[in-house]
Amino acid sequence: MYDFITHTWNTIKGECPHGCSYCYMKRWGKQPPLHFDEKELKTDLGKGNFIFVGSSCDMFAKSIPFDWVYETLEHCKKHPENEYLLQTKNPYILATFFQKLMNERFYLCTTLETNRTYRAIMNASPSIPSRVLSFTRIPIEHKYITIEPIMDFDLYEFIKLIKACNPRQVNIGADSNPKCNRLAEPPKEKILELIAELGTFTKVVQKKNLKRLLK
Repeated sequence: MYDFITHTWNTIKGECPHGCSYCYMKRWGKQPPLHFDEKELKTDLGKGNFIFVGSSCDMFAKSIPFDWVYETLEHCKKHPENEYLLQTKNPYILATFFQKLMNERFYLCTTLETNRTYRAIMNASPSIPSRVLSFTRIPIEHKYITIEPIMDFDLYEFIKLIKACNPRQVNIGADSNPKCNRLAEPPKEKILELIAELGTFTKVVQKKNLKRLLK
């Protein structure tokens, strides 16, 4: 999902409780029931890697058992020479594990596709304002925001929300399956204006799939 990520690792597998309509996992058909794969705790995570933990299912979703997340993070800490990306649409739960994440090896990220509410698309995931409010309350330096898939937004309202999170980096990407999902996507000019505004206070990383909207 990111050029800076070297590996992905998933202990929590199956159908994500958030059920976002655009989820890239849907391309592989219906997912099995949510479960914890204990065999993954035997994985040697190596050294010098940047690992996206929980790339196939949001492991901080409200219905995920506490113990599943705890054991996953404990295994990460056994391999301290790596860096770890934890991305969620529910930073409220992520914040409950803050004491375990007070380590420069953990990078925390939340997804903000827009500042607007597209409930039929976002389904059971927390609202954008609640994500922002929870994320701003996590006092850690290594915070990222990912705008993917980017959906139409209100520029200055969106900038205000992002800036409140004080992100070190903002990643921007487009829907990878536009013919199927048919999301409300912003025009090129609006995206470029967003990128320019974000560049005044943080690092902006454009994902490869964003090129489709910038032609």
